[in-house]
Amino acid sequence: MSETSATHPVFPPGRYGRRRDGRRRLGVPIVFGLIVLAASVLVPLRLYERYGDPSYDPRIVGWAEVTETGMTIDFTVRVPAGGAAECVLRARSYDGAEVGRRTVTVTSPAGATTTVEAKERVTTTARASHGDVVRCRPAG
Repeated sequence: MSETSATHPVFPPGRYGRRRDGRRRLGVPIVFGLIVLAASVLVPLRLYERYGDPSYDPRIVGWAEVTETGMTIDFTVRVPAGGAAECVLRARSYDGAEVGRRTVTVTSPAGATTTVEAKERVTTTARASHGDVVRCRPAG
């Protein structure tokens, strides 16, 4: 009985494209993974820097004096000592559509960081069902 050894098939050169030598190229997937990792860290940091300042923490208390042309929104906002916050107030109708918006500035008295209570009137184009504070950020 004779032993046969397995050999690789021989293909004519240039006929079936480039043959792989069995090694995997890891450079491209590694670079792509590093780019995805960097983006997944940098994008949230950038968004937090732009929209997520914890020093200005608004809380809706309620709303009152609702008419066809406006409503009063009662809210509190935490403001650093001696600072000012620019808050965007919004009034919405029963179906959720925005019917009024107003930007107001709330200032904190000198001293320690404090929570300032404010009541502001928002003019509406239709009867509103509820009001809220969209965001507060440093005034400037």
